[in-house]
Amino acid sequence: MILQALKEYYDRKAADPESGIAPLGWGWQPIPFVIHLSKEGAFWRIEDTRDGNKAKTFLVPILGESKGSGVKSNFPWENAEYIFGIPVKEDKKGVVSKRKEAFRKRLEEYISEEWAKAILIFLENIDSKKVNSKAIGEKYPKEWARIKKGDYLLFAIEGDPVTNIDSFRQSYNLPTGDETICLATGDRDTIKEIEPPIKGSGFFKRTPKETIKTELHIVSFNKEAFTSFGKKQGFNAPIGQKTSFAYANALNYLLRYDSRQKMQVGDATMVFWSERTDDFEDAFASFFAAPPKDNPDAQTEAVSALLRSPQTGVGSFSEDATRFYVLGLSPNAARLSVRFWHVGTVAEMAGRFRDYFSDLEIVHGPKEKDHLSLWRLLVSTAVQGKSENIAPNLAGNVMRSILEGLPFPETLLQSVLMRIKADHGISYPRAKLIKGFLNRKWRMNNPNQERMLTVSLNTENNNIGYRLGRLFAVLERVQESANPGINATIKDRFYAAASSAPVTVFGNLMRLAQNHLSKLGKEKPGYRINLEKLLQEVLEEIVEFPAHLSLDAQGQFAIGYYHQRQSFFDKKDGE
Repeated sequence: MILQALKEYYDRKAADPESGIAPLGWGWQPIPFVIHLSKEGAFWRIEDTRDGNKAKTFLVPILGESKGSGVKSNFPWENAEYIFGIPVKEDKKGVVSKRKEAFRKRLEEYISEEWAKAILIFLENIDSKKVNSKAIGEKYPKEWARIKKGDYLLFAIEGDPVTNIDSFRQSYNLPTGDETICLATGDRDTIKEIEPPIKGSGFFKRTPKETIKTELHIVSFNKEAFTSFGKKQGFNAPIGQKTSFAYANALNYLLRYDSRQKMQVGDATMVFWSERTDDFEDAFASFFAAPPKDNPDAQTEAVSALLRSPQTGVGSFSEDATRFYVLGLSPNAARLSVRFWHVGTVAEMAGRFRDYFSDLEIVHGPKEKDHLSLWRLLVSTAVQGKSENIAPNLAGNVMRSILEGLPFPETLLQSVLMRIKADHGISYPRAKLIKGFLNRKWRMNNPNQERMLTVSLNTENNNIGYRLGRLFAVLERVQESANPGINATIKDRFYAAASSAPVTVFGNLMRLAQNHLSKLGKEKPGYRINLEKLLQEVLEEIVEFPAHLSLDAQGQFAIGYYHQRQSFFDKKDGE
């Protein structure tokens, strides 16, 4: 299903001449240097295409498979090892000479073409030892010295890259071979023994020191245990080369550097597309990704429009039956692991996104945005606020829950509560996650009832955890009012114990509050009365302090505390 959907996407983009997606058998390849020749094969110059560390990309024919340690040559582009016989690594097995020969054989297949003759004449006349020497002769410019042994080179004739020459494009065809039925399409085609690689540069690094291989596979058979019935490599699951090139080009296109159809979700990279052109395809990233620097309100505007759409009728997608695909991938050695795969209609997706943002909506300070990116939410659960410290699989599981309309994983609540206790405080992103977790879990068990937790303070919520959280916030307010400018409050010393084992600390905190109220009565008697009334209102439904609170009740505690603290900053609060 994944390969079929990717091929359909490729066919759609290939039909659009402005999409820039590579034709079958071709690919976009960064090439740092271009060797310019005359029609007679005379050397002209070397062009350095790099802008800083980024080389210019060219549309070139590709092998459609990884080279590995074998002898497989691209053309008319390759590295110095294949073109000049200059070894990238120490040549222990005579492989370099074979690679040099392989490049020339590819050219000789097109010996009738003028561009091929020019390149072969140049290669016959050039002195490879002199090319690689430190002392460059007058015949060879200083640009030779800039070429690293592994850099890719492309030939150009009379200023025009060979791959742009009409005769080359007309003469180049996909390789042929034995045909059989392609499992993905049911059509007869030449079967790819080794599937095309996916460019690893399109994936995000989880840590600064992490390295990602440049060529990864989503389909591969690299162990005997993975094969069956005596078949080798791709013949275990025969996929036609047209389909192979199509799905690989489509995935590489979605993962390209400037793609707006990919985003990082923790340790996974997510790509998404629709079966046909749809506005939702452009809006998807705006819902979850961080807004661009030139428009910091982009996400808030997109989500607000989505939430208002059922009333306004604009951008609701409620009747859009277009199929929509979301694929989560994670690099693992030389393979790609499929972390999640979801297929649904645009209408289903839009409805689940509205539920997700409504579940997380909570009161906040004036400097905070109404909606936050998924990355900012998840990083609030990590040690030191670093993305590499997000719990393994958490991001993928959360995204899957959003797409399928399911409760968030239990590990999310555990991670948030752990960070709150360690940092002695509940931040806005953490409050959003806890509220969303509890509301989604409640709705799954009570589908016909309203959300359990409201956006702002709910004085009618009698859940013991919520009430105790409110009480803790009021006690902290009493302490702060009696001791203006205090450096550390009861939150810094007692939050962890109060939220998990209330009976161990609330007795002492209540006695401490009485001392603070007595002191406050001498300085601000009116405010003391207001705080005492608030204490009585919160304590009204608390019969006794429980010995322990469950994880869900601890989440309620955190939201009760957060709601009560936010209410102190409302304009109605005269103090």
